[in-house]
Amino acid sequence: MRAFDAGQPARSGKSATSGILVKSAVVLALAAVVAAGAATTDARAQETSIKFSLDFKFEGPSAPFLVPLDKGYYKAEGLNVTIDSAAGSLEPINRVASGTYDMGFGDINSLIKFRDANPGTPIKAVFMVYNKPPFAIIGRKSRGVVKPKDLEGKKLGAPAPDGAYAQWPIFVEANGIDASKVTIENVGFPVREPMLAAGQVDAITGFSFSSFINLKEKGVAVDDITVLLMADYGVNLYGNAIIVNPKFAAEHPNAVKGFLKAYIKGLRDTIKSPTTAVESVLKRNDIAKKATELERLTMALNDNIVTAEVKKDGFGGVDAARFAKAIDQIGLTYKWKNAKPKMEDIFDASYLPPAADRKF
Repeated sequence: MRAFDAGQPARSGKSATSGILVKSAVVLALAAVVAAGAATTDARAQETSIKFSLDFKFEGPSAPFLVPLDKGYYKAEGLNVTIDSAAGSLEPINRVASGTYDMGFGDINSLIKFRDANPGTPIKAVFMVYNKPPFAIIGRKSRGVVKPKDLEGKKLGAPAPDGAYAQWPIFVEANGIDASKVTIENVGFPVREPMLAAGQVDAITGFSFSSFINLKEKGVAVDDITVLLMADYGVNLYGNAIIVNPKFAAEHPNAVKGFLKAYIKGLRDTIKSPTTAVESVLKRNDIAKKATELERLTMALNDNIVTAEVKKDGFGGVDAARFAKAIDQIGLTYKWKNAKPKMEDIFDASYLPPAADRKF
């Protein structure tokens, strides 16, 4: 058989037609690739980007925010979400207020005070996560701290931007503590539990699920740890909520709704299988230990998120009467610079999914 001579014209219409068909197929394939690339680019262009700030490090309780990221729930809502850690419950409020972040996870009680001091920055909460706040005083029995009044004559380590420390005046008022007899030492978050473990302070402020477990990690015996959950000692407040920048909310209301919808899916997955959900934390925190973060997450779910009120009313909302009482309690130890706020000034329920979709 004679080899094909590229310089000779095709001898039959069939061969010419085959060449044309091959070329056409190649062109069509290239066109399909280009079209697919254009569609992907267009889809990305249509996604709404959201910069979200956590309240602290990537630890167990952040799992419900991270699971939707890993499972594509945010993407399914047309969102391109990035989630960053923070140095405390006040930082996300400042980040969202400045517009450097679109949404965040911060203490609603600190938000109430921030709104009063900065009336021109109408940040609002749109989803209540911690129905029962984890604010706590964590002490050591060996240092003489068993009940609230025991703090008199003691040294309390408290990071200035700590959400729990922000409620200290209410805790003092509710328990008749003579605050002048308590020495407050401003400590950094990284050294808070180590200082208590070393006996450099007698007690600290913090979130129950973080400080308790961190102390155990530092070798403090469980039966030497006292956890005074403020909610059990007269501090009847809500806790951390999802907050949003007002300009972003006005320009992208559907993005806010989509974020909350995706978050609830991630929260349900987390409740169903905390062991699986905590993996989303571990992949973002190289020094985290699974057992530790799983315990931290489980405590947050049981004590702060899935409360009796949530089981009855569903996720995300607030009770108007309870919220009003919380504002009154804040007013016991905080002097309003403007008119006392109302619930609608702080919390906007219009972005929440329908009640049926938020049932426990």
